[in-house]
Amino acid sequence: MKPTIKTLGALKASGYQSRSVKEEMRHNLVEALRNKKDLFDKIKGYEETVIPQMQTAVLSRHNIIFLGLRGQAKTRMARLMTNLLDEYIPVVAGSELNDDPLQPLSRYAVDLIQEKGDDTPITWLHRDDRYTEKLATPDVSVSDLIGDLDPIKAATMKLTYADERVIHFGLIPRSHRGIFVINELPDLQPRIQVALFNILQEGDIQIRGFKLRLPLDIQFIFTANPEDYTNRGSIITPLKDRIDSQILTHYPKAIDISRQITEQEAKLSAFQKENIKAPELIKQLVEQISFEARKSEYVDQKSGVSARLTISAFENMYSTAERRMLLNGDTKTVLRVADVLGVIPSVTGKIELVYEGELEGISSVAIHLIGKAIRQEFETLFPNPEKGKKLKKGQDKEKKNNIYKETVDWFNNGNHVDLLQTMSNAEYEKALISVPGLEATVSNLHPSLSKEDKLLYMEFLLHGLAEYSQISKHKLDSGIQFKDLLGSLLNNIGAAGEDDEEQDDFNYRNN
Repeated sequence: MKPTIKTLGALKASGYQSRSVKEEMRHNLVEALRNKKDLFDKIKGYEETVIPQMQTAVLSRHNIIFLGLRGQAKTRMARLMTNLLDEYIPVVAGSELNDDPLQPLSRYAVDLIQEKGDDTPITWLHRDDRYTEKLATPDVSVSDLIGDLDPIKAATMKLTYADERVIHFGLIPRSHRGIFVINELPDLQPRIQVALFNILQEGDIQIRGFKLRLPLDIQFIFTANPEDYTNRGSIITPLKDRIDSQILTHYPKAIDISRQITEQEAKLSAFQKENIKAPELIKQLVEQISFEARKSEYVDQKSGVSARLTISAFENMYSTAERRMLLNGDTKTVLRVADVLGVIPSVTGKIELVYEGELEGISSVAIHLIGKAIRQEFETLFPNPEKGKKLKKGQDKEKKNNIYKETVDWFNNGNHVDLLQTMSNAEYEKALISVPGLEATVSNLHPSLSKEDKLLYMEFLLHGLAEYSQISKHKLDSGIQFKDLLGSLLNNIGAAGEDDEEQDDFNYRNN
């Protein structure tokens, strides 16, 4: 609740005592830790790493830099630091620098208190208004951050440039008694970084030769990518030396943590949540794509693979299914493996390639990553088809593990099946049921599946067989076609040298 005290005299009578912003944050963190209150519950995967280090830095009253690759919640961590501030603090009414009524800083506040005394009006500033964030760009100037002389103010007030009242304060002085964040610190020009030295070490500022010392009270937080990745600039050594705590961020170390982040951050409409079912297999598959990208030889690992990849992919999966449902007049639908085609734009826009990846092309690499993810998940649900080919010594040929033989033989006899993105639920079921052996294989291995999940597993089995080179799959304009492997190879040989985009094999792999 916002306090009702409105004058300096009433504030003194209430017993209010001033304290620095870092002492304030430390005090509130101590109370939160004692009461087992989690102020950073929206951050997943940092419970044992980043958050304890951040808490230690706050207890030490340190300025902080979060160092890590893109999409590692650095800015989110900085913004949540406002939870450590008091809900409201008193300021001198009309003060440009959020002056503490008991410890005025600006010329304006000092003169006002001298004039009005205990009748000096005060207002209350909410914690959300004490947070300032600036993205570092090459065009940021010292006047933007620190301040400069204002000729218009000098002319209007008929003051000389020697009067400090003509100063226009920059973002940092106006963040007095609050949190100031600079994102992407290496992008700040070195000469601008030098201007931060005194503020970090001594807490004061210098403006155009003024004999002015403002003991600013600010909690500084910086974010940056590793210097060996950021070619645009670097953090100069004297500045880095003045930042007390450097905290390294990281990507989720387990898929279940990544899933929690994705489901928390994905922006889905109420209609999508109500009418589109997302099976566990699909959720796992989407997360696996980013994990494959983070170890792919085609992807620049210094650039990183943002958590935004899976968030965008998850949203696109839902939208792909929603579009299909609306076109067919269905009232409900379930996410399919074929809907993975809808995530390709999310993948291509979120990764940077090394030279080898550039040679293959961004779309081919995206398809390759999807294939890798399918292959990784396949063995958790089905036997490896390649192991089934190998016979142990003395093993009867008929007893070998070849549960996929009926399905593979059907394709080898010249049959094919098309799974289009716009298929209705009924057409989708009919197409999968038409493939011999597919339903029986899934039912034998997973007998307790619902009808919807059984169809999904049947489709996934086709994708898995293609990834293990038992059958082939090709990208159509509006879906995927599964057919025999040998016929596809012969067709590709026959089409060699022809400029026909339809010959592109959707089953791109690194062989």
